[in-house]
Amino acid sequence: MADFRCGLEAVLYLVGGKWKLLILYHLNDGPRRFGELQRCLGGVSMKMLSQQLKEMASHGIIRRIDRKTVPPHVEYEMTKFGYDLARAVEPLCQWGTKHMREVGGISRKRSPKAA
Repeated sequence: MADFRCGLEAVLYLVGGKWKLLILYHLNDGPRRFGELQRCLGGVSMKMLSQQLKEMASHGIIRRIDRKTVPPHVEYEMTKFGYDLARAVEPLCQWGTKHMREVGGISRKRSPKAA
């Protein structure tokens, strides 16, 4: 068991990294298949998405639903625990939406496009 010094450390343990919060965001409207999630996320590789989904499932944030059909039909959906986490993260998403332009400017200053 990890010893967290604050609640934010516990949250970051569950959703740290580039993709997990985005996965949570895209599952908020309901179950999605692997390919749908990959298209929503854009630049994520199959290997990385698979790894992130497995970790989130092992932490109880999402569940993997295998429909046991041919061809295979697997969906991912949030658990009650995951929906609770998504509600907690929602104000952060709202802040990001409010400040997208400013954050975009900061991002461009850090990594200007090659001419």
